[in-house]
Amino acid sequence: MKITIQEVAKKANVSVATVSRVMNGNYPVKAETKERVMQVINELNYIPNIQARELTKQKSTAVGVVVPSINNMFFTELISSLEKSLKENSLSLILTCSNDDYKEEMACVNSLIARNVSGIIVASPSSKNIKSGFYKNLAQKYPIVFINSEYTDLNISCVSTDESSGAREALQYLNENNHKDIIFVRGKDSYSYDIKERAYIDFMKEINNFNPDNIINIGNGNNLDTVENTMNIFSDILKSNRCTAVFACNDLMAVGVLNACKKLSIKVPNEISIIGYDNIALCNFVEPKLTTIDQKISELGSNAAQLLLEKIESNNQSSKRVILYNLLIERETVIKI
Repeated sequence: MKITIQEVAKKANVSVATVSRVMNGNYPVKAETKERVMQVINELNYIPNIQARELTKQKSTAVGVVVPSINNMFFTELISSLEKSLKENSLSLILTCSNDDYKEEMACVNSLIARNVSGIIVASPSSKNIKSGFYKNLAQKYPIVFINSEYTDLNISCVSTDESSGAREALQYLNENNHKDIIFVRGKDSYSYDIKERAYIDFMKEINNFNPDNIINIGNGNNLDTVENTMNIFSDILKSNRCTAVFACNDLMAVGVLNACKKLSIKVPNEISIIGYDNIALCNFVEPKLTTIDQKISELGSNAAQLLLEKIESNNQSSKRVILYNLLIERETVIKI
């Protein structure tokens, strides 16, 4: 049977109001009384009713998080970092998943608002929802933080890696290894993919080797089928396209290309080089191990949590943008030709 606040008060020989004051820390209580109440709380393993405490404080202890997928290890690692940082600040996390669909993303955000969360963190928000103005009015009323999104003049804080610079670093690395014929792999409806594609186009034009046919959109880039879909698409492409390298917008797509090469008996990296993006744990579990760009996932999560805390504490009056820098991780899928 669950212990009630009345039982704690009775055993500690104080009023229910005193127990509540000790728990909430919103009113001075004598040190000896506070110590006695806390001792009883520990003895009885009393767990306070969070919803009741929130009503008392008129402030939620929960933060809402929206991710496009829980099947991409990038987002599971990001969630882990977010939860750790929020927990250190006595906040809990309510997770929702949009399944890479802009309408579902809107539904997730509205659902979290209905649950009276203190603020919302949106990872890789849909470009459509940003451009349509969906977040414009919400940002004036609720603390919102974006992870890996385009800069907006809305009242929204944002943390991201410099994805344009990261994409260029990947392409420059391939070029330094004498790769000129490079295929670019992306998914649908994402600012993250858009900015990498822009960097790809600019770079390939600089080396006078741009071919629009070498931009491949595999559709959904973050679900359970991403690896298999990419493998199937490239099983056809690589039969005729004699590219020497592939740059993928995330590691799931890169692994899909790697699997297609295995299926066609194309040796990686001897016959084709592959570089991914994110540096999820999967990179070390495939053979050969995947060369990639490290997005510093843990830092993205901790910075996003800190930005949201700042917005909550300032009553949604402060907004800032934090940009993290990427790191090339050289493993086994790129070779000089």
